Amino acid sequence: MRRRVVLGAGLATTAAVVSATAAGRFLVAGAGRAPADAPAELRIATGPKGAVYRAIGGQLVRVLAERFPGTRVREIQTGASVDNLHLLAGGGTDLAFASLDAVVEGLASGQPADTTAISRLYDSWMHLVVPTASPLRSFTDLDGRPVASGAAGSGTRFTANRLVDLAGIRPHLVDADQTDSAALLAAGRVAAMLSLTGVPTPAITDLARRTAIRLIPLEQYAAALADRYGDSYTPAVLPSSAYPGVAATGTLTVPNLLLARPDLADDVVERIAAALFAERARIAVGHLEANRINVRSGISTGPVRLHPGALNYFRSVKP
Repeated sequence: MRRRVVLGAGLATTAAVVSATAAGRFLVAGAGRAPADAPAELRIATGPKGAVYRAIGGQLVRVLAERFPGTRVREIQTGASVDNLHLLAGGGTDLAFASLDAVVEGLASGQPADTTAISRLYDSWMHLVVPTASPLRSFTDLDGRPVASGAAGSGTRFTANRLVDLAGIRPHLVDADQTDSAALLAAGRVAAMLSLTGVPTPAITDLARRTAIRLIPLEQYAAALADRYGDSYTPAVLPSSAYPGVAATGTLTVPNLLLARPDLADDVVERIAAALFAERARIAVGHLEANRINVRSGISTGPVRLHPGALNYFRSVKP
């Protein structure tokens, strides 16, 4: 997985978790009765405001509500990956978005004891954002400084902690989701913001339109992270087309997965997988990185086993 990735110019892209269960919303499509194999409810754990998980998750809710008439399809808005994994392990959700590094850590620690995937989705990119005029030039320059570093329970915070340990520095990590992180940076209340998210992420796009910003390179940490924690990390170059006025910058990426409860019915998961790929463009609207969701890469979920229903789907579409 250690490859250098350069996107083309067309890219414009915990069991009680108190915060995780805070803001559920649901859609019910149609007045007809659900098919016999359809669940009464489908819950999808997504992410915080300003994040691609939230945007794509909301679209997936709409698609599945249409595909499962009569089923209550509900989004659980969370801090993101780590919260989602705890919810999934505790039966608090049926589906969940999570970054691969957090999932692999969970498998290694035995929680959740069993995790199944529907598909690999797209890659998240680690952003280290500072004002253009900032004197900070490297990750180690964050030592002792306040850094907005993702919501508690997010994949951003999970990976940020690993970066901090690897670099041997001690910044003051501030809990803040993408939207709040951008606001803190614009107000000068933090020296930088970290965000592991799809590209473009809405909060950073909005920030770049209002404030002159640049990214600090992180590409050099990808190999060291992979050596210590496994091959979830890949060096990559975020192109200048990602955000207005922001130059191309080397960084690292982590794949994202759509996970499912292992006991979710095979037929249901197979139908979810079919909907995911059939409606990919609609689910990814406005987030061109998510258009990388496809059948060829979807089956590549690493050490996370495919749910039998997802496996049935991939077998059905094999050329």
